[in-house]
Order: sequence, then structure tokens, then C-alpha cells
Amino acid sequence: MAAITADTLALPRVKASSLGDVERPVLAISTAPAGLEGEGFPVRRALAGVRYEYLDPFIMMDQMGEVDYPAGEPKGTHWHPHRGFETVTYLIEGQFIHQDTHGGGGVITEGSTQWMTAGAGLLHIETPPEKLVEAGGLFHGFQLWVNLPAKDKFLAPKYQGIESGQITLLASPDGGALLRVIAGEVDGYRGPGSTHTPITLIHATIHPGQQLSMPWQAEYNALAYVMAGSGTVGEERTAIHAGQLAVFGAGDRVTLTADEKQDSRTQALEVILLGGEPIREPMVHYGPFVMNTREELQQTMLDYQSGKLGVIPPDAIMPHVPRGH
Repeated sequence: MAAITADTLALPRVKASSLGDVERPVLAISTAPAGLEGEGFPVRRALAGVRYEYLDPFIMMDQMGEVDYPAGEPKGTHWHPHRGFETVTYLIEGQFIHQDTHGGGGVITEGSTQWMTAGAGLLHIETPPEKLVEAGGLFHGFQLWVNLPAKDKFLAPKYQGIESGQITLLASPDGGALLRVIAGEVDGYRGPGSTHTPITLIHATIHPGQQLSMPWQAEYNALAYVMAGSGTVGEERTAIHAGQLAVFGAGDRVTLTADEKQDSRTQALEVILLGGEPIREPMVHYGPFVMNTREELQQTMLDYQSGKLGVIPPDAIMPHVPRGH
């Protein structure tokens, strides 16, 4: 897996457990269903089937790939709208080019993150560059949707490009796990992502037979999605494997352990760790719009149809059509 790597022996370490820490119990394990998104790239709906009270403020998260495209086959999305939340795209392998109607955009490369605050609304596109479409290749990443509270639903749209070298790197207490902190705070160390809704987003690699036990903010929820490998979660050591999500209960510490033996194509237990401060407001979700009431959704549809969420610019990036198609 080509995400950022580092020598954990040289990194700051999160503190080990101590007397008085409250371990978060595992409430549920769910398995992500598979589907297609955009122009037809395969995804796994990591948060599907979990009650929103356990997810709040997260709306959805798609694991995009992992897929090794033949030449001419890489796919992305066409121009489409968003309103009322933030999208976070984290790439592990491959590339995407992005453009939106508020001037945001750039190339998302391996290990980098694109953070887009849709707020009051915009149109955007995410598509692989021409060179990657023509050559094919490995593609793997995640897109997370983070809700905005009612007071921030109509913020002016904003774009953040977080390069791989900006991500905060930490190690577990014994150095057996690498933590890539994209956003939020872990044991006093902050990731570079600037968030309207307080959250923590981490990509953790736990080496075979090793355990990650780390402090977690008590007022946040806690979710762990396994993108590769197998292991256990919680002190009760509940089994979990690739494509599954663990929902944790209350407490101030989370624990995950990698199995001694991983499958032939997996070198470690790879996990996306999520936590956020629940917004606890009504939420209605229809396609690319996340609002507080049905009336707001209806108005958003009218605004989109009348061009108030933006118009595709004359210099717009478009999905590359490979030669011979």
C-alpha cells in the first residue's frame, strides 16, 4: 500500500494507557456493501447500514477501489453539485484532478488529501488525468462526507489541498503502528486539516502481531474501518477484517490489534479511524445535498436547477476519453 511510510522509531509516540483510562467497548461490526459511483468506479460504502446517531457528524464514506485498471479504463466523476457539508478525498494510490466553480482545484496525488467545503453550494469534478486514463494503473482512496451544522450550511465554499508531506506522523507507544493524522488532535498533536465540524481523521498501519492503543477524545464518537488486513478491535478482541467497520461506545481510549498472519497480499492491518463531535440536529440527505429539513432540500433542488449552485466554466476540465473510444 503506497500511502506515506516512515520509521516509527524516529516519530513522536502517543501515550500508553494508564490507570483511569476508559476503554471504548465495541458496539457493532458491520460489513460494507459494494457498488459503483461516478462514471462507474467501484466503491464500498463503509458506513452503510449504521444508525446515524452513531455516525453523526459523518454522512458517508466510500472506499474507492482498490482496483488495477487496464489501459483506457480509469474513471472518476463528471460535473456534479454539492451543498450543506464537506467532502474529504484521501488518495492512497493513483491521481485525481479536481476543479470547482469557486476556483478551487488541483491534482490530488498519492498520500494527499483534498478538503472541500461545499457550504452554500457549488459544482465540481474529480477525474483521473489523461496520462493515467491512457496508461491504466492502480487506484485506491477514500471519500468522506462531513456534515455542517445549520449555522454553517451556507458558508462560502472553500478548498484545501493537504499534501502528503504536511500530514502529522505519530507512532503507537511501542512503535508497532504508524499514525497519519490528517485532521483533528491526538494526544496533543494536530493534523493539518482545517475543519468547521470538530473531527479526527487518521490512517493507521498496524504491523502483524502489534497493538495500537491510543487516547481518544471522550466527547467524540469513534469508528474504525478496515481497508486491508485482519485483526481485532477493543479489549474484548472482537474479530474484524477488510471491508468491515467497528462502532465503539463511550470512553477515552481505543484499541486495535493486527493478526500475527495477514493474507498473501497484505503486509499490515490498514485502518481509517474516525471521530467527531456530534451535531445533534435534524439531517435530511438526498443525493449530493445534506440539509436540515425537507423544505431546504426542495429549495436546494430548485436552486441547482436554476443555476444558483454554479455553472460549468468555459475552461472546464472534462473526463478524458481514451484513444479508440
